[in-house]
Amino acid sequence: MFSFSKVFLAKDEYTIREARQIAKNMRYSQPNANGNRHSMPVTFLVTSMGLALVGMVNPSSAAAATVTVPVKAGGEGIQKALDHLPKGGEVLLRPGTYVVRQPIILRHPHQSLRGAGPATVLFLADNANCPVVILGNPLAKAGGPTTDLRLSDLAIDGNRANQQRELWRSATDGGLINNNGVNVWDADGVTVERVVCCRCRSGGMVTAGRTRRLTVRELTAFDNQFDGLACYLTEDSHFSQLSLHDNQAAGISLDLNFVHNVIEGAVLAGNDLGIFMRQSRNNKFERLTIEKSRHHGVFMAQTGVRVASGWQPCPGTECTGNSFGKILIAGCGGKAFVVNDASCTDNVIDSGQFYDNAQGGLSQAGANVVTVRALVERQTPVAADPQAPAPLPSQKDPDPDLAGLQAL
Repeated sequence: MFSFSKVFLAKDEYTIREARQIAKNMRYSQPNANGNRHSMPVTFLVTSMGLALVGMVNPSSAAAATVTVPVKAGGEGIQKALDHLPKGGEVLLRPGTYVVRQPIILRHPHQSLRGAGPATVLFLADNANCPVVILGNPLAKAGGPTTDLRLSDLAIDGNRANQQRELWRSATDGGLINNNGVNVWDADGVTVERVVCCRCRSGGMVTAGRTRRLTVRELTAFDNQFDGLACYLTEDSHFSQLSLHDNQAAGISLDLNFVHNVIEGAVLAGNDLGIFMRQSRNNKFERLTIEKSRHHGVFMAQTGVRVASGWQPCPGTECTGNSFGKILIAGCGGKAFVVNDASCTDNVIDSGQFYDNAQGGLSQAGANVVTVRALVERQTPVAADPQAPAPLPSQKDPDPDLAGLQAL
C-alpha cells in the first residue's frame, strides 16, 4: 500500500500564499486495484505556526506524516505539531535550543519526537516549574495506556538553578508528577534512546503509572537534583547502555513494584547511591559498573513505615528474586552492597567484584540472605600519610544512618 507522506512548515520554506499555490497544483498519480491511475491532491493545514504542506498523502495512511519544527517555534510549536498528528506520526527537531515553557506531551498513540542528536536541546525556561517531556497522558481520564511512543536523539536541560519547586501537579489517578526531564506515565511499548537529561529540578528520567514494555537505550543523566533514573510501577521493560553520573541522589532508584525488568550495560558514577531499591522483584541486572558513590554502591531494603515505636516493615514490599551478574562496585564511600532487611530473600550475586569500598563489601541483614557465587572482594591497603595528625583515642567512623536511607 502506498503510504509515503511528507510535512513541512511553510513559514520556514515559503510564504503562505506560495505554499497554497504549490498545494493546489501538486497531485500524485497512483494506480488502483484495476491498474487505472487516479490522482490525489496534496493537502495542507494552516496553523498559528504557519502553513503545513502534506505532500503525496494517502488518506488511509496519514499516520505516517512527518513534521519538522523550527527552533524559533520552541516548545509551543512542538506541542502544536504533535497535536496535529492525533493518529500518529513523527515530529523532527533541528539542531539548536528550543525553549520550553510548558511540558511537551506525547499524548496520542504512534507518535515520535526525534532531534538531530545532542545539538538539539530542549531547555526549560526560567520559572517554568514543570517537566520537559511527558510520554503518555497523566492528565486524561482513565482510558488505558498510551502505546507506541518514541523519543530520541536530543538533550534536555532542566535549568534547575532557576526552578523553585519539585512538584508540577497531580495526575488524574492521584500520583504526583514532578519536574523531571522525561516522565513516562501509563504507557506501553515506548522507546527512549540517545537522550541526555541534565540539571533537572527532580529526576532525569522517571517512569510510573503502570508503564510496560519500555525500551531505554543510551540514556545519559547527570547533575539532577535527585535520581538519574527512577522507576515505579514499571514491568517487562529493558534498559541498556546507561550513563548515570553525578546526580544528587541515586543513579538508579527503584520502588513501588519494579517487576520483571532487565538493566544491563550501565555505568553509575559519582552519585550519592549507585542503586536504591525497594519493592522490586524478579529483575535482572547484568554488567553494571558502580563507582565512587558517596555512600553505598547498592542499597536494598523493605519499605518501612513510621509508627509510635519507630520503624515498622510494610508487608509485601521486600526485594526478592533479583539477580546481579558481573557487577563491579568500586571506590564507594560506604559499603559495596547492603541488604538492609532479612526479608529481602532469593537475591543472587554472580561473578561480582567489590574493590576498595571504604566500609567494606557485602553487608547482609541476616546469614545467607543473598546467594553469592564467585564474588571477589578486595581492599587495597592505603599507605599512612606521615603528615596526617594522629586520631583522638576515642575517634571512630560511625556506620551510615541506615534508617535514614530506608526512609528515602
